[in-house]
Parts: sequence; structure tokens; C-alpha cells
Amino acid sequence: MLLAALLYPAQALARDYGQRGTVFPVIERDLLEQIHSRLTQMEQSGETARLNSELKRRTIARVNRPDPVTGIVRASEARRWSFDPTITLAADITGAKGELIHAAGTRVNPLDSVQLRSPLLFLDGDDPDQLAWALKQDASAKLILVKGAPLELMKARQRRFYFDQGGKLTARFGIRSVPARVRQDGRLLEISEIALPPKRRPAL
Repeated sequence: MLLAALLYPAQALARDYGQRGTVFPVIERDLLEQIHSRLTQMEQSGETARLNSELKRRTIARVNRPDPVTGIVRASEARRWSFDPTITLAADITGAKGELIHAAGTRVNPLDSVQLRSPLLFLDGDDPDQLAWALKQDASAKLILVKGAPLELMKARQRRFYFDQGGKLTARFGIRSVPARVRQDGRLLEISEIALPPKRRPAL
């Protein structure tokens, strides 16, 4: 009786209600088949080769001239401030053997263990005045562009140029105008924005 009672609801639900409404066959093409067909057409027409060529051209152009850092202008007045690079660790720092080096929550100043041996110079590589200024500074300085073509400058000037991709460094240091210099001052970083003489206007 108990078994019958348990099976009854399932049997009651398993009814054939018949066909309701019109039923149509599935006529849509398989999605993977459509994709394969489209790719074959693109390859036969040469469109795939054209797209690959365009992607290669754009990639090379982006490497030769990265997108400028937005919001950075030429310095119109001198500005100087100190920057404390101390950070608070969000997780434990352990060594190769699992030994604890710094516990989470510890405040750590990277300058206590790693020195900034060379100044960092930020500049607009398309500005001849800024370029001339930077090349007259410490020969060991790292030249970091916020705009310009680093590969062309390296070839022309025989110096290594870097680029502040996405403006991460200038944002971190609070730099709003260039040229700017970052150098170590004890356990702090001294940051300066340098106002160069106004650009000379061509004689009429």
C-alpha cells in the first residue's frame, strides 16, 4: 500500500496529453557549420589575409608610437613634492622555503632594500625642448616618454627610451606635467616638475 501510494503521483504525471499546436521541423543551420562556411569564404576571397595584414600594421604602429598618456601637459610652473613609497602588505610575504619574511599588515618601504640608483625623467618625446633638456641630465637617467616614438628616438639618439604605458607611473607619482624628475631622497622620493623657458615663436 505504501509503495503504491508513493508511485501514484509519478504515474499520474506521466500522461500523454497529445499534440497541441503546429510542429515545425528545425531548419536553422548548425552554428559551427555557419562559422566554418564563413571562414572558408573569407579565406578564399582574401579577406582573411587582408585582416591579418591590417592587424600586423596596427600592432607595429602601436609599438612604434604608443598611445600618449592622457592629461599630461607641458609644465608651465615649477612644482616639487615628496613621495612616500611605503605600502601596507595585504598578504604574508614568504621565502622560497615558506619562511615568513613579512606578515600581512606590515608597512614596508621598498627603498629600504632596493635603491633608486638612477633618476627617472618623464618627458614628451615630440617636444624638442624637453628632449634637449633630458639628454643634458645625468647620463644614467632613465628616459620615460609620455608621448612620442621610443624606437625612433633610440635609433636617432643612441639612448634607451621607455614609455609610461597607460600612464601608470605618472598616476602613481601624481605627475601632471612634464618634464618631470623622480629621484631618491633617503627613504622618500623627491618629485619635481620643471618649467622650461617658453617655446620660441618663429620670426615673422
